[in-house]
Amino acid sequence: MSDNRKKLEEKMDLARQGGGQKRIEKQHQKKKLTARERLEYLLDEGSFEEIGMLVTHRTTDFGMDKQIYYGDGVVTGYGTIYGRLVYVYAQDFTVFGGALSETHAEKICKIMDHAMRNGAPIIGLNDSGGARIQEGVRSLGGYADIFHRNVQASGVVPQISAIMGPCAGGAVYSPAMTDFTLMVENTSYMFVTGPNVVKTVTNESVSAEELGGASTHSTKSGVTHITSSNDIACLEDIRMLLSYFPQNNREKPKQLPFDMGEEIREELEEIVPQSANKPYDMHRVIAGIVDADSFFEIHKDFADNIIVGFSRIGGRSVGVVANQPMSLAGVLDVNSSRKAARFVRFCDCFNIPLLVLVDVPGFLPGTDQEWNGIILHGAKLLYALSEATVPKVTVITRKAYGGAYDVMNSKHIGADLNFAWPTAEIAVMGAKGASEIIFRKEINQAENPEQELAKREEAYAAKFATPFEAAKRGFIDEVIYPRETRRKLLKAFSMLEGKEMPPANRKHGNIPL
Repeated sequence: MSDNRKKLEEKMDLARQGGGQKRIEKQHQKKKLTARERLEYLLDEGSFEEIGMLVTHRTTDFGMDKQIYYGDGVVTGYGTIYGRLVYVYAQDFTVFGGALSETHAEKICKIMDHAMRNGAPIIGLNDSGGARIQEGVRSLGGYADIFHRNVQASGVVPQISAIMGPCAGGAVYSPAMTDFTLMVENTSYMFVTGPNVVKTVTNESVSAEELGGASTHSTKSGVTHITSSNDIACLEDIRMLLSYFPQNNREKPKQLPFDMGEEIREELEEIVPQSANKPYDMHRVIAGIVDADSFFEIHKDFADNIIVGFSRIGGRSVGVVANQPMSLAGVLDVNSSRKAARFVRFCDCFNIPLLVLVDVPGFLPGTDQEWNGIILHGAKLLYALSEATVPKVTVITRKAYGGAYDVMNSKHIGADLNFAWPTAEIAVMGAKGASEIIFRKEINQAENPEQELAKREEAYAAKFATPFEAAKRGFIDEVIYPRETRRKLLKAFSMLEGKEMPPANRKHGNIPL
């Protein structure tokens, strides 16, 4: 073997060892996989091709010239998932705690550039202590280079971030700008400033897990879309998530083989209670409409008064947005509005049709909501659905009251097809509240005000608390039996397959952020 061949073999072997066996064992003791193990599990067997294996940092200050590791703390390259090209990077915590250096950032940027040029998803596996402080502003510049590419790639190729260890300081802003963020329970955390800084500045005592763990960000902040029990489950979730997406914004999601049968679902007839005030689980409606076992919920534990997720109808990828009567009666509030708006915009970016299931009594009242900007946040969902040009189909299962009727993909904001079940109530407000306002004088003057209110309420409900007035106006395209919903949607999305709408002649709109 020639000297250069021998040197190459030695360097490649050192690169594969990362920070060395002791640090690898320490990683395993924390129940975490190494960067290379994660990529091996994520990608199709034998498909990974590494880029930049022999890159090293250029720093000589603080004795760094004596600490050289090939790859410089990040493994980058490309491979396939279910046979489809993806670009990946995985930070290696065994090398300088995965801290980002100038060359570390350059490797990530190179991968992102390839992804945008070749039209394939970007997947980042984050496990890093932050910026490499020995490099000063050069590491900060590296972060900014990545952030800039996150923005350039947004809406061009899908971007997925998995937080599989620490992610703190400036590092958090790259995942925040990607399309989906996943976290691993008990081993990952994200925050701009850590517990020690929080203690110093605000005198609050909080653990890293409480401040920025997976549970915190999946239930309180909404920063993370999916939480996984361990590294392997997280990587499986990424593979599943990608199966619903196209490669880029110029393609449509791949349609899976599907044999259409009778598709009548009798179980849908019994889900909505006769009482307008009794809750039911919208998940049961979704299950009765979509292909078997195809629903993949996003943001499951955040703002659970609205449900969003990916599914398939007739083998086609479809984004589902649905009010959830089991939580706050399905009302729209600050968090549910921004949760749904973000999801709608992703689907529109990547040509994924939208199905909106409506049972909404309105917007949540109260000082807390008003002071926290329900006007702006509600407008985000209105803007997102109005702007979306993908096929959009709505099914009203029960209540659709007030401004929330407009916002939830009404015909007036561009929905292609709007269906309603016979149980649907489409009105400015509930019959009781409306009657108390319209007939206040008659009720107050009546010998028996309660009896008069009941009579007026019944009359109002007979006229307006039905789908028929809206259907007469063409605001509802068809009133359908619940059991026929799946069959109707199969045909609707098939019919809308070729929908095209020219983009507006503008640089971009100004969504109410």
